[in-house]
Amino acid sequence: MKKRVLAMMLSLAMCFSMTACGSTNNADNTTSDKASSESKGSSKSDNSSDLAYIQDKGTLIVGITDFEPMDYQKGSDEWIGFDADMAKAFAKSLGVKAEFVEIDWDNKVLELDAKSIDCVWNGMTLTDEVTSSMACTNAYCNNAQVAIVKEADKDKYSTVESMKDLNFAVEAGSAGEKELSKLGYNYTSVKAQADALMEVSAGTSDAAVIDSLMAAAMVGEGTGYEKLTYTASFNSEEYGVGFRKGSDMAEKLNDFFAESYKDGSMKKTAEKYGVQAALIEQ
Repeated sequence: MKKRVLAMMLSLAMCFSMTACGSTNNADNTTSDKASSESKGSSKSDNSSDLAYIQDKGTLIVGITDFEPMDYQKGSDEWIGFDADMAKAFAKSLGVKAEFVEIDWDNKVLELDAKSIDCVWNGMTLTDEVTSSMACTNAYCNNAQVAIVKEADKDKYSTVESMKDLNFAVEAGSAGEKELSKLGYNYTSVKAQADALMEVSAGTSDAAVIDSLMAAAMVGEGTGYEKLTYTASFNSEEYGVGFRKGSDMAEKLNDFFAESYKDGSMKKTAEKYGVQAALIEQ
């Protein structure tokens, strides 16, 4: 009798053990399935579907600064310029509307990643830092960083070396700031290139470093800064447009650039704003 009772107890213990193992396995499987599901979900959070995202919301939000002749306002709230007009045409080709948002240039990558903007399209130099942190288009314009000084000082400061003791104003996060930092020259960072011009005009800085395309449009005879001029170049560079890392939009815009160059509309827009000599064949 005792043996039969003992056998029954052992049998029950084995059943409980198998049930517990089954529960553990089910829990493990559930956890594994959940992890797999989360992994699949996270893979959808990349930027490979930026085109669909932009078309779904109906807007292409363009990050810019006030930068004539690329993006600027003249007598109204509308943004115009070579980059602005090209951005509007590109947005139209996607079936969406272009919206322009002024950004702190130093925070452009953060703005992109936060989806506050969809691209940076503002005469952006294709530096190693930019191309490593964004999905960038092919280059579409040549440019250089040039020194801005008072007209009366142009002969005195005609070379980069002659300016080594000057105090510069330069846009924070810009290619100009990078050049000055590399040389070890003294400078004050300002929010925009237009602010750098104001610093020189007001006499609070000896010189500024800005893009050559902006210098051609904004300083000298017939401009708002007639008493300023540009002299020496610090480098040569190229402009591109940046999207979120991994985005499919850069290739989409490359195709648009190629079509626009081929049909002549890109050159026509460049001529409108006087930048045709800097245009790069697509």
